[in-house]
Amino acid sequence: MNDLDLVISGGTYFDGSGAPGIETNVGIRDGRIAALSANPLPVSPATRVVDATGQWVMPGFVDTHTHYDAELQVAPGLNESVRHGVTTVLVGNCSLSTIYSTPLDIADLFSRVEALPRPHVLAALEEAKNWSTPQGWVDALEQLPLGPHVASFLGHSDTRASVMGIGRSTDPDQKATKGEQAEIERRLEEALDAGFLGISTMTNPWDKLDGDRYRSRSLPSTYSSWKEFRGLSRVLRRRGRVLQGVPNLNKKYDIGFYLATATGLFRKPLKVSLLAAADTKAEPWVQRIFAPLAFIANRLGRGQFTWQHLPTTFRVWADGIDLVVFEEFGSGREALHLREEMGRNELLSDEAYRRWFRRDFDKRFSPRVWHRDFDDAEITECPDASLVGMMIGQVARDRDLHPVDCYLDLVVEYGTALRWKTNIANTRPEIQDKLINRFGITIGFSDAGAHLRNMAFYNFGIRLLNRVHQAQSTAKPFMSVEKAIFKLTGELGDFYGIDAGRIAVGDRADIVVVDPAGLSDAVDDYHEALMPEFGNMSRMVNRNDAAVAATIVTGEVVFERGVFVEGYGRTLGTGRFLRAGEDRGTVAPVRRLGLEAAQ
Repeated sequence: MNDLDLVISGGTYFDGSGAPGIETNVGIRDGRIAALSANPLPVSPATRVVDATGQWVMPGFVDTHTHYDAELQVAPGLNESVRHGVTTVLVGNCSLSTIYSTPLDIADLFSRVEALPRPHVLAALEEAKNWSTPQGWVDALEQLPLGPHVASFLGHSDTRASVMGIGRSTDPDQKATKGEQAEIERRLEEALDAGFLGISTMTNPWDKLDGDRYRSRSLPSTYSSWKEFRGLSRVLRRRGRVLQGVPNLNKKYDIGFYLATATGLFRKPLKVSLLAAADTKAEPWVQRIFAPLAFIANRLGRGQFTWQHLPTTFRVWADGIDLVVFEEFGSGREALHLREEMGRNELLSDEAYRRWFRRDFDKRFSPRVWHRDFDDAEITECPDASLVGMMIGQVARDRDLHPVDCYLDLVVEYGTALRWKTNIANTRPEIQDKLINRFGITIGFSDAGAHLRNMAFYNFGIRLLNRVHQAQSTAKPFMSVEKAIFKLTGELGDFYGIDAGRIAVGDRADIVVVDPAGLSDAVDDYHEALMPEFGNMSRMVNRNDAAVAATIVTGEVVFERGVFVEGYGRTLGTGRFLRAGEDRGTVAPVRRLGLEAAQ
């Protein structure tokens, strides 16, 4: 024990299993947990010490729903997640990955759906993409100075477009031939052989292609037949891997398919993770169905089904009309179809279009995620300073206008300089507290790396711990600290079958040290930061450096009290590709690249 590389002393240690925390000193050697002791551990001159007195020492958070696929190529440190205690991210969600398709097709698949700057996504992939297979992607990934560990799904839309061509794969009159379906399944097998977690798919038609060739068509996976879906599920079931899905939010009936395919009656169950369990303002009754449906699939159907849940208020911002919720209805999609502001303004000023928009807006029983209430739409930035802080609904009443006409007038006048925010879901604290505890609900849906101007949930783990910690001092705490940590770590590692979320002796040392004294409502505050890799665009971020005392990846302290170590994500790489089902404690050497190699 005299040759420890790192000692974390004096902290309350949580192993990620849900067990209560105990005061323990943690010793790390060669990237693994080497010692756990109630007594002080020996420290040599070469040993680094992190004093965690009064703080919580826990496994690094697992972020199961990100869209970092393109950002990995230009900013592999993924700083905005790691600074908030995330040490493992899952990419390839929502049917989108960067494995088989061309850079041009990938840019069209990703950019509008995930609100990413298409020119920079395209440039990043044209520069980096030298692979055409899953193993090739893994090999390229492991040459990068990764910050956190990365696990991946194969994207169904990516694979389908590469087999059929993006045009045929998004044509409602075209179906995959028998040979094409066999090739899609073969490519899934190839990805599973490379260690991918499974496949992600999408049946929600709201998400649209970018670019000029097939703009505003839905994603390729939405055109798949049920036969095609069943074929993919058979492969996953046989291999013991995971299906991640997004249901059709217009009709919702295909939730039944996801539930049924998870069941294990007279067959092997299939792990299915579905978006998303939320208490939406648009449909407040829906939150009641998530646990019963999971119960039917898992207890009665002997399945392995979970819902993904964001453990904080789902609040979004918009620049003008640039917000994904407008994809829900036809008139909104028509506006988003037009990229140029001048063309949009002509459309938004047209009286016939406005009548169409008002009809869509006022439909009481249409499928929706957005509540369409301009009294919950606060203007946060505007060239007319007198409007800042006002709800658009109030501005409409002051101007004696229909809220839609008032909103469209503001967008025409100010364009993207009109910035506003609204609350989509999880606004009732008492329901939030119940939802996170319900059967079949796991943490997910941060969407980290996407919607850069619309939202920021990189610190979802810290936000949950803040809620839990504050509730401990009340008469009705809704969750213990150890259970919250389990739901952010061990539960997720176990479900997805990856080596993440636990820190026992022999495990890889992926750790976050949280200072409970730094937990406060400040973790919800609004922040922005420039992103040089995407043309210095200003992205929404989180800042809770008082809460995260240190983030440790593979035994290396990479972030401490608001500062990353020198070379992090450029010449220092601490993460690796996590293969499904590999042995616990698998460690690859920390990579220290020369400047020439890093460039």
